[in-house]
Amino acid sequence: MAGDIDPFETNADEPKIVAVSLQHAGHLYNYLAGGLTLRRGDRVLVEGEAGTRLGTIEIEPHEPARTLDLSAMRPVVRLAQDSDFRVEEDTLTREQHAQRLCVTRIRERDLPMKLVTVDYTYDGRKAIFYFTAENRVDFRDLVRDLANALRVRVEMKQIGARDESKVTGGIGPCGRELCCSSWLRDFEAVTVKMARDQGLALNPSRLAGMCGRLKCCLRYEYATYVELRRALPNLGKRVESVQGNGKVVRQNILKQTVLIQREEDGGVVEATLQDLVDARPAKL
Repeated sequence: MAGDIDPFETNADEPKIVAVSLQHAGHLYNYLAGGLTLRRGDRVLVEGEAGTRLGTIEIEPHEPARTLDLSAMRPVVRLAQDSDFRVEEDTLTREQHAQRLCVTRIRERDLPMKLVTVDYTYDGRKAIFYFTAENRVDFRDLVRDLANALRVRVEMKQIGARDESKVTGGIGPCGRELCCSSWLRDFEAVTVKMARDQGLALNPSRLAGMCGRLKCCLRYEYATYVELRRALPNLGKRVESVQGNGKVVRQNILKQTVLIQREEDGGVVEATLQDLVDARPAKL
């Protein structure tokens, strides 16, 4: 009927957003598409916290979630042009020179810090030096020296061990490129409990990644283990089964079986979920 409203119809005038990465395997930032025709892989100019940056479209224009606040979101400036790519090449050369200079100055001053990478803003007026250190470092003289030599504003940012591995990259014990430097966008908390719940041996040398922290891949199957564990009786619980009654001494989560120490003879038997008997009293 005329005048009926289709609840699934979208408004073409609704603002669209895109997800942009500012570095390989880096965090994704949302920007307003601003009516531009954008495709995945397009290089664009955007305004970041450190100034104008060249980024890559990772997620094409789409409708934002209703809970997303668009008032503080910046629009994509424009599609990158040939002149922007020439600026990018020049910036890369300047970053390499700044990195060599900074490493030399750190050694001369014997500072307890390790330079990871240097990032210039698009306009070339500011250089951000990312470093790792065990403790606080007094780098005021270093900043002054670098600013005078490079004729730019200098900012020093201390990052963690995981961020360092993400920037430098490498090959993991699995034989593949590190997740953090190839595709992983954001770091999430990884705990020893995740390894324990998956039945892994708590050996630090086996659980630690190249960054020295717990491997990010401990999270990947954790949710599956938690879900499968819910179907099994807890350790120490008394159960009845066709294999014999007794106490649960071990869970085989992936096989969905438990080991039961029988009361009658102390022997240990393996029982599936189908072997277990529901010992709860029947409802009247």
